[in-house]
Amino acid sequence: MSNHTKFYINGEWVDPAVPALLDVIDPSTEEAYTRISLGSAADVNRAVAAARAAFPAFSVTTRTERLTLLRRILEVYNDRFEDIAQAVSQEMGAPISWARDAQAWAGRAHMEAAIKALEDYSFSELRGTTMVVKEAIGVCALITPWNWPLNQIVCKVAPALAAGCTVVLKPSEIAPISGIVFAEVMEAAGTPKGVFNMVNGNGPDVGQVMAGHPDVDMVSFTGSTRAGIIVAKTAADTVKRVAQELGGKSANIILPDADLEIAVRKGVEGCFGNSGQSCDAPTRMLVSRGQHDEALAIARKTAEGFVVGDPRSTETVLGPVVSRLQFDKIQALIDAGIQEGATLVTGGPGRPEHLNRGYYVRPTIFGNVSNDMRIAREEIFGPVLSILPYDDEEQAIEIANDTVYGLAAYIQSQDLEHARRVATRMRAGSVYLNYPDWDTFAPFGGYKQSGNGREYADWAIHDFLEIKGIVGYGA
Repeated sequence: MSNHTKFYINGEWVDPAVPALLDVIDPSTEEAYTRISLGSAADVNRAVAAARAAFPAFSVTTRTERLTLLRRILEVYNDRFEDIAQAVSQEMGAPISWARDAQAWAGRAHMEAAIKALEDYSFSELRGTTMVVKEAIGVCALITPWNWPLNQIVCKVAPALAAGCTVVLKPSEIAPISGIVFAEVMEAAGTPKGVFNMVNGNGPDVGQVMAGHPDVDMVSFTGSTRAGIIVAKTAADTVKRVAQELGGKSANIILPDADLEIAVRKGVEGCFGNSGQSCDAPTRMLVSRGQHDEALAIARKTAEGFVVGDPRSTETVLGPVVSRLQFDKIQALIDAGIQEGATLVTGGPGRPEHLNRGYYVRPTIFGNVSNDMRIAREEIFGPVLSILPYDDEEQAIEIANDTVYGLAAYIQSQDLEHARRVATRMRAGSVYLNYPDWDTFAPFGGYKQSGNGREYADWAIHDFLEIKGIVGYGA
């Protein structure tokens, strides 16, 4: 029996307080394939009450008890791995190979990282005669996006539970089915009643109610900067902690001493991964002016080698973007790039020629981009790369930092010391040197309008804790 129209509250699958249905669209066909229920304030109140009731007991569980629970969750997650991958592929159009190897894998990797971090985490420290203890902050509202569903769900839920918090999750209503499968995982793992709750819904009717709820102690939000500002303002009235992972417009500086062929090819692949729908994607490629034309040729060849098509095919590299809204936004920005005078190297407006339906975007490369153009300043969230020439290293650093965002930066050089020096100049929460492997133990979060707080492993556990000083403890 499907749980698509139900919420998971206090250990039970329940109907919404007020019936309201929303079609879930397969972006590869533009057709509805299932429906979910949209929640309301009454559903949020019920979920928060369950989490609040469960908190006193769960917050004082031992490390061993929480590790046992997290390991059970990981075991059931692995049992449902293919179901999760299939759900992600259909709800957001991720190619099935990517859904398995990146999307579903990310959830597993974050659960493993949280378990390892909890094994080693220190919750108390005696400083002189004062005992400093770290305690669960309380009931946490977790609001997650559609572009990396399991990545963001697990990198919030797992450390929150590791810290001893209880949670209410609102997955994105655009890509909600993987979140429902995850709730089924939590149920099957024997998560105590009220410790994990899930309510589907939109931002105004559920997300903002969670953010402003007086019995919620913390909000962890991932999404656009625009929505993050609304969440923060709503949460301010109750002075709760707000952790945010927001937008990005990350620069990829290819230094003149880099291997240009490898640096450009991997830069295109990094930008286009997940159909360009990653907040930390290297969407601004900065190349030395003397290497600009050669970089465009390499980028064009790479982009034109991407197989765009049916997410169900293991041959597909790029699927559709998630929705009509996103498709239209991307098309408008591609048009803006052309109108503002950037060189259209490959791609451009419309779908690929062999596709007549679905939210498919042509892999697009722009050259001769200046940093005042919209395609260099706005988050496009599609397979669109802007290549900007620079005259010297100082100008490259200046261009890279000339953005309201600060989520990530990328540096390419065959001289590691050189790359390290440039990395110290980047105003970004993560700096990636020479396309390293994903590290789920590294801190993840942004400077400036890319957010605050840090996620992943022990960094995330820290954010879900309050610090208490017991003075005179050792007297």
